[in-house]
Amino acid sequence: MEARTLLQLLVWERGWAYPRFRKEYEKAAQELSVAAGEPHFFSATVEEQTFRRWTAGRVKGLPNQPAPEVLERMFGRNARALLSQPSGPPPGASYVPTINESDLAMTARDAASHAGDAASLSVPDMTLDQLGDDIVALAREYSRTSPVEVYRRAKELLSVAQSLLERTQVPRQRERGYLAAGQSAAVLSAICFDLGSLPAAVSLSRTAALYGHVIEHGPLQAYAHGALAFLAFWGGRPAEAVRLVRTAQQFGGLGDTAMTRLFVIEGRAHGHLGDQASAERAVRAALEQSTGARDELHDDVGGEFGFPLDRVAMSNATTYLLLRDADGAEEAAEQALQLLSAKPEHQRPLLISTQAHVDLARARLLRGELDGVQAALEPAFSVPTEWRGAGTLERMAAVRAGLVRADFRGAPDAIALGERIEDYTAEASAQRLGSTPPLAIEP
Repeated sequence: MEARTLLQLLVWERGWAYPRFRKEYEKAAQELSVAAGEPHFFSATVEEQTFRRWTAGRVKGLPNQPAPEVLERMFGRNARALLSQPSGPPPGASYVPTINESDLAMTARDAASHAGDAASLSVPDMTLDQLGDDIVALAREYSRTSPVEVYRRAKELLSVAQSLLERTQVPRQRERGYLAAGQSAAVLSAICFDLGSLPAAVSLSRTAALYGHVIEHGPLQAYAHGALAFLAFWGGRPAEAVRLVRTAQQFGGLGDTAMTRLFVIEGRAHGHLGDQASAERAVRAALEQSTGARDELHDDVGGEFGFPLDRVAMSNATTYLLLRDADGAEEAAEQALQLLSAKPEHQRPLLISTQAHVDLARARLLRGELDGVQAALEPAFSVPTEWRGAGTLERMAAVRAGLVRADFRGAPDAIALGERIEDYTAEASAQRLGSTPPLAIEP
C-alpha cells in the first residue's frame, strides 16, 4: 500500500494506530511545554478525524500551532515535509500497514460526514422561486425602468444567483441557479450597452452564453449569441455578426420570437455589409416567422428577452437605412410608431419609440425633406438624458452628419437643428460610460 504522506509512512513504520499516536502527541506537547515554559501546550491533543486528515494528505498548508512544533518533536522532521507526499520509504524501513476496528469505524464516520455535508448543501426552493420572479419582473420592466436602476438590480440578481450556486449541490437547483445567472448576465449586457460600455456588454453576453452552455439551455445560448452578433456589427465586424447569428439559429428549443429576433439581427448585419439581397431576405424571414412555437425565455419571460412587432419594425427601418432605401425605412419606422401608439402609454418602451422617431427623421433626410426631419425629431428631443441610450445617440449622430451635406449646407434651419442635436448628445454623453461607436446596433 502506498503512503499518501510521510507522516503516514512513519506511523505505519512504527505500527501506530490512532490511540498510540494521540498518546505520543500529548507526550511531545508536554515536553515542549516544559522546555518552553508555555503552560497552554499541556492541553494540546489531536482528534481522530484530524489524525486521519493529516495522514491522508487532506490538509492545505500547515495546521495551527502548536501542531507543527509537536509533530516535528515527535518525528524529528519538518512539519511541511511530514504532511507532504513521501519521496520514498526511510532507509531500512520495513512495515506492513494494518487495518483495525478504529480504521473501519473512522472510515464509516468520514463517509457519513461527507454525505451529511452534501445533503446540507442545498437552498430552499422558495429562494430560487423568488430569484426567478425578480428576474422576470426586471426583464418585463426593463423598458420602463431607469437604466441606472436596471443596472443596479441586475447586478444584485447576478450576485444572488452566483451565491446560491455556491450553496447548493442539488442538480435540479443548480440548473435553476445557472439559468438565473445567465438571464441576469444577459440583462446586464443589454444595459451596459445602453450605458455606453461595449466591452462590458460583450463580456457579459459571453458570460450568459457560458451559463447557457453549462445547462444546455438553447434559448439562453441563442439569445446571448444574438446579442454578441449585434455587438459585433456595432463594433465594426458585420461578417463576424453573420457568423454568430447563424450559430445562434442552430440551438434547439427556439420559438418564433427567438427566430424572428435572430433574422432581424441577421438582416442588420447584411445591411452593414451592403448585401441588399441577403438583408431583404432576412427581413422577410423575420416577418414571416409563424410556426406557433414558443420558448420559455423569449416568450414566457418576454420583456427585454421578447421581440414584439414594434421592435421588429423599428429595427427593420434601420436595416433599410443601411441599404439607403428611404421609402422602406420610412414605412417601417411609421409602422413601429403606429404599433407603439396603440399600446397604453405606460407600456410604451421609451428607448424603442425614440429610436423609431430618429430613424423616421433619417429616412426623410435621405429624401432631402428638412421640415419632415425636424417634425420627426421633436419627440426625441423631449426624452430625459438618462433614456438617451447608445442606439439613440448613434442615430442622432447620423442625422447630424447628414445635415452638413451639400443640399443643406448653409441653410439656417439645418444649422440650428445640427446645433440642437449636438447639445442633445452632449447632455447625454456626460452620463455615459464610454464613447459612442460608429455603427448602429440596437435592434
